[in-house]
Amino acid sequence: MSDKQLVVGIADMKICRGPGKLITYALGSCIGICFYDPMIRLGGMVHIMLPNNMEGNNSNVFKYADTGIPATLRKLEVFGGVRARMVCKIAGGARMFEVQGNNSIGNIGQRNIETVKKVLAKEGIRVAREDVGLNYARTLLLDAETGVVLVRSFGRKELVL
Repeated sequence: MSDKQLVVGIADMKICRGPGKLITYALGSCIGICFYDPMIRLGGMVHIMLPNNMEGNNSNVFKYADTGIPATLRKLEVFGGVRARMVCKIAGGARMFEVQGNNSIGNIGQRNIETVKKVLAKEGIRVAREDVGLNYARTLLLDAETGVVLVRSFGRKELVL
């Protein structure tokens, strides 16, 4: 029997109970956040694009760190996940473009990293492992059976978080 593999798109969130895998592609300045409750083998992944929902009217909460992380945690709790047991791993937040001058748009990845960590701390979640920053895209995979998180990047060795 093959594991089910759910693709988490950009500004998307999915939940999976083992056996199964969650995967998101092309994390540049975006950040993939994996949550895993080992007691019940429940995994969740959210792929955020931006730090904050400034408009306040965008219906897609998963696009932003400040709304997507709390929404993902609430959904995991509905499925029996317990925050105190959650293992959290993050990847992405790369600086994909060199921009002349001190332009904050040029380093949205760094702003994403800082906001994701702030929001997780506010939600009482500690980041166990991370692969963030630098200047290359990543693919992130969470195995809901084992809790193992893999990061794949072109021309680099696969990383186990």
